[in-house]
Amino acid sequence: MPISKRAKTTKTAIRKFLKGADRTLPGRRKALDALDRAPRPRKVSYAETTLGGIPAIVATPKEVVPERHILYVHGGGYVVGSPKSHIAFGARLAKRAAASVTVIDYRLAPEHVYPAAIDDCVAAYRSLTSEVDPALITIAGDSAGGGAALSTMRALRDAGDELPACAYLLSPWTDLTGSGESVNSKAEADPMIVAGHLVEAGGLYAGDTPLDDPGVSPLFADLGGLPPMLVQTGSDEVLLSDSTRLIERAQAVNVDAQLDLFDGMWHVFQMFPGLPEAKEALVRGATFIRSHTPAQASVRVTSTD
Repeated sequence: MPISKRAKTTKTAIRKFLKGADRTLPGRRKALDALDRAPRPRKVSYAETTLGGIPAIVATPKEVVPERHILYVHGGGYVVGSPKSHIAFGARLAKRAAASVTVIDYRLAPEHVYPAAIDDCVAAYRSLTSEVDPALITIAGDSAGGGAALSTMRALRDAGDELPACAYLLSPWTDLTGSGESVNSKAEADPMIVAGHLVEAGGLYAGDTPLDDPGVSPLFADLGGLPPMLVQTGSDEVLLSDSTRLIERAQAVNVDAQLDLFDGMWHVFQMFPGLPEAKEALVRGATFIRSHTPAQASVRVTSTD
């Protein structure tokens, strides 16, 4: 199925913008956080908070009863990004899923190397479960956040914690060694990622830990016992192989893992709210979340912006 005209235009615009963008680490952090200058979704309350000592922003829809909770781990290669950069996306997902969403501000590399980010995610999840039944919780994340969500669930499983009901992973970065076939074959097709930046970010995050360590690259971890997961990606995605191999390895150990593939789409295309494909992806993600977390029949999911 061909991509929409809006998606084609957006793809070209991304290439032009990134070509002249400040690619230094401070510049990239500033640029990503600037996403919060755009209006946040309406009819949602926003509050700064902490979970287990980790700063966060929580978004709660006003028109639906938020009977479930999404713990969202933002992307950015473990070196950029924050709740500011991802709260608008999280709010759009929350409205469709009839959920509250909390986007956490885990520590970034190179100032804080592995396992700092995972430790923060674990602390935030444990704090959340002191107030919310794990059966009502979805852990979600994009790119590095998707990989961190996997590593977090693995750490929780190994520690004997009760796991969330499900996981929603968008273009997850699961293999920091860069061994996936798509890293090279999709390099020209994906406007969002430069392969060299993956190598750089992976090294900054891992520190002295080998890149193939299961905690750093959850693709190589024991995935047994993890909850159902929906992995959503595009066919023009540099990290496509990270998703397809994750699905294969999860299913091999009897994890209920589904791949939701969008033709012609790029890395974390869901972040672009004007795209028909992005809206459809969020609808599918919200449907998955609702199907795996209990809710009263009276909850009504409204049309959202």
